Amino acid sequence: MMDERIAVIGAGTMGLDIATAFATAGAAVIVRDINNNIISAAKARLEASLEKRVAKGKMSGEERSVILSRMSFTTELGDCKDADLVVEAAVERADIKKQIFAQLDDICRTDAILASNTSSISITDIASATKHPERVVGMHFFNPATVMKLTELIRGVFTSDEVYAKARAAGKIPVEVNECPGFVVNRLLIPMINEAIGLWAEGIASREDIDTAMKLGCNHPMGPLALADMIGLDVCLFIMDTLYTETCDSKYRAHIKLRQLVRAGLMGRKTGRGIYDYTK
Repeated sequence: MMDERIAVIGAGTMGLDIATAFATAGAAVIVRDINNNIISAAKARLEASLEKRVAKGKMSGEERSVILSRMSFTTELGDCKDADLVVEAAVERADIKKQIFAQLDDICRTDAILASNTSSISITDIASATKHPERVVGMHFFNPATVMKLTELIRGVFTSDEVYAKARAAGKIPVEVNECPGFVVNRLLIPMINEAIGLWAEGIASREDIDTAMKLGCNHPMGPLALADMIGLDVCLFIMDTLYTETCDSKYRAHIKLRQLVRAGLMGRKTGRGIYDYTK
């Protein structure tokens, strides 16, 4: 890991955490996003989060400085050309991801691995935008990526055995997944969240009692409705729609309440309101 050069495309919450995880493991990391305002905000978040960990005694000031020294930021995609591994963590839209991968395919070394952090989009579809689909793989991290130990490694139709064997993320425990809608975690998790939203919307139980039931009855650390707000209701809806579109199975039909909340702009924690109200 010490000799690996990592590029992360996207300086949002997931992209920044993925980059930090790689830097913590010893890699040199460059983070790219589209403008300096996003980069400045990402740097501020990074420094604040590391300072918080130092204040809590979870890392030393020296460790914080070393992590920061391993991370750089850019708005130029061409600055990623020498990376051994590129992890795309852009917005969850197939058209945008395919555009990025087509550019990376031209810019990066032919032996570089191109990975997507997509939570549900087909790796084969993303790879179709490149001339070398054999080097494209899914590397799905979980939020917060600095803490969560899992990555799903998703093999597309054309992903080579060599690339798949090399695609191991910094300090994470991988599960190997053949491509399918939602992969493993989200194919199980998001329909459960959708069902919990249905129980709440239909007045079967209060949101608090639904969450308590799953925390105490199934030993989940967080109830499904609070988790939905943390993930983002727009993300939950996108994954449900992907599952339904790909399978045409009615069990993956998003509940109308989820769709209404997203239409109203109530996305969860990131907007201050979702299933719960975080403004108070």
